[in-house]
Amino acid sequence: MWKNFKLNKFLLLIPLTSLMFCFNSPKNDDEKMQTIMVSVKNTLSYLHYSPKAINDAYSKDVYKQYFEMIDPGKRYFLQSDMDEFSKHETKLDDYLNIGDLTFYKLTTDRLFQRVDEIDKLTQDIFSKPINLDEDETLVLENKLKKAPVSKQDQYNEWKKFIKYNILQEIESLNSKEQAQKEKKDSVQQYKLQDTIKLQILTPEQKKVKATDEVKDLVKDTFTRFKKRNKMNWFTVYMNAYTEVFDPHTNYYSPKDKEEFDMTFTGKVIGIGAIIQEKKGYLYLGALTIGAPAWKSKQLTEGDKILKVKSKPKDDAVNVVGMLSEEAVRYIRGEKGTPVTLTVQKKDGTIKEVTMIREEVAIEDTFARSIVVNSPNGKKYGFINLPSFNADFEDAKGRNASDDIKNEIIKLKAQNIDGIVLDLRNNGGGSLTEVGDIMGLFMNAGPYVQVKDGNGKIQTLKNKQETPIWTGPLVIMQNELSASASEILAGAMQDTGRAMIIGSPQSFGKGTVQTFVDLNRFLNTEDDFGSLKLTIQKFYKITGESTQRKGIVSDIQMKDFFTYAEIGERYDDYALAWDKIPSTTFQKLNYFDVKALEKASNDRMAKNTNYQLLLESAQWREKLDKEETITLNINKFNELMKQRKAQIEKFKALTKFENGLQFTLYPSELEREKKDEAFKKKSDMWIKNLKKDPYLQEAMNIIGDMNVKQ
Repeated sequence: MWKNFKLNKFLLLIPLTSLMFCFNSPKNDDEKMQTIMVSVKNTLSYLHYSPKAINDAYSKDVYKQYFEMIDPGKRYFLQSDMDEFSKHETKLDDYLNIGDLTFYKLTTDRLFQRVDEIDKLTQDIFSKPINLDEDETLVLENKLKKAPVSKQDQYNEWKKFIKYNILQEIESLNSKEQAQKEKKDSVQQYKLQDTIKLQILTPEQKKVKATDEVKDLVKDTFTRFKKRNKMNWFTVYMNAYTEVFDPHTNYYSPKDKEEFDMTFTGKVIGIGAIIQEKKGYLYLGALTIGAPAWKSKQLTEGDKILKVKSKPKDDAVNVVGMLSEEAVRYIRGEKGTPVTLTVQKKDGTIKEVTMIREEVAIEDTFARSIVVNSPNGKKYGFINLPSFNADFEDAKGRNASDDIKNEIIKLKAQNIDGIVLDLRNNGGGSLTEVGDIMGLFMNAGPYVQVKDGNGKIQTLKNKQETPIWTGPLVIMQNELSASASEILAGAMQDTGRAMIIGSPQSFGKGTVQTFVDLNRFLNTEDDFGSLKLTIQKFYKITGESTQRKGIVSDIQMKDFFTYAEIGERYDDYALAWDKIPSTTFQKLNYFDVKALEKASNDRMAKNTNYQLLLESAQWREKLDKEETITLNINKFNELMKQRKAQIEKFKALTKFENGLQFTLYPSELEREKKDEAFKKKSDMWIKNLKKDPYLQEAMNIIGDMNVKQ
């Protein structure tokens, strides 16, 4: 959860004046990083909801967090490196106070040194025969790993890591081969036209192919690593400092902030093409129908990008060997301006293509609805909301509440009998959108309480008195539903307006963030990036925080995430749960929660597919917690054979269909005729909806609801 928060004059009257520094414009990256460090420290100390003491204890936490971020698998640094680094363990607080880069430079210089060494080391491993018959074991659990005590120890560990990846690639080849064989057998059995190419490789051929694939993968990994400049690593370093305050306080470089804004608003200015990296080259991926790249009629998926000319008067930039995210920055630009791509077509010809940049919507960010035809003969509306998006800079920009309103209007025109709002995997967004969405379903009332670091409590209210949907409402959530999702679900649950169904509890993010531009406090025009800062905690209208505990579903249905360590409560630095007094609100009496819960539990207890899904989830989680694995190919193959036998038991899950039928709107059917990408997305969406057992039960529940109009 974050909101568009601008520091007002009142805030600038408190001791924030001490944040104002008279730095001259930095002459180099070192001076810029030093300025950022001091500015981050002061901003954290004065503006964070619960500031920490910058002391030795804090320094130790930052030290631990930093190495978990840059070398979690303990593959890069030697024990001698860690012994040397440990001398700084209690000094990181001092370095932050004065902008000292000693530790940062020491660790990043050493990291790049070790990467160069390991690059050569892995090349040596691949230059010699790799024996998969040795009886070795690889430690998978990072917490059990220790830094290599010598370069030979490091060599041996990388050799094990490479072996493990080769074994996995061989298994992947085996699985693909088996799948192709089954398809071919099926085609021949039913005497269909056989166009399936089936190539059976010998074990040795698979080993060679797998080894080559892993060799390329490792090479690409190191190539990408070396292309990242040290300012990129500085962002990681700063986030070790910020995330010890709490996991949602983060430093964003100017480029990272730009990416965040595009995701949040759901739009990007560009040509509408995915850029992919492969073996040191950049290629065009899927083209968005209707976007500049597609409209040019000269570009196709698979074209190799050689150069990008960002402005008419600029020289074209050679992007061969460049990271995709860097090339994308040259391609993007101001709306209405030209950009030229030099590409190599698949036939080897070179072509220059000039396009005018346009605003390209990231449609997966926005709400979408569909009519569900239930087996009980009734029609219901299903609305998926991926995020609480909002565009604060553009009055005509899209926001979640307007999108939801439009979807409800379309559904009502189809005479639906109830609505299911899907907030699964929705990580939040704009706080203000919650109240506006709530107003679409019920009359005015409070939806959240917000407390700042000084203990001041504010109640935010929906002021809408003309809801457009007053019928049955079910809200779906899971462990990845967070922040704004939890506020909306909590308010609708506490008022009795909607049934909340899904995972036993949601993510548990009960904090509010804002972006603070660091150059706001500096006497310079340079862009030092931004700090996404926790400034408030929010509480349900009952007074209970959602922090760590999340929203407990009225009807609980476990899923694959239930058995994994997902949620705020698993983070060492997450803020604590607490409670404040309840605010006054009206409790509605729309339905009998206990009766609906009992009916659902009875159904799910008899639902063999659901029971099998839970068994599969527990089994997969058990696999994820395995601490070691064999590297002997015979033992590995036997282990995979055992796992395949277990997976065979769960194959029924892939064939499951919930019996629901889905109907697109007439306008969407028309769009599908012209927009191939939209049709593919719609087909895939409906295919996934048909395989959703939780949506099936949501429709059962909404069918049981007796709404008092």
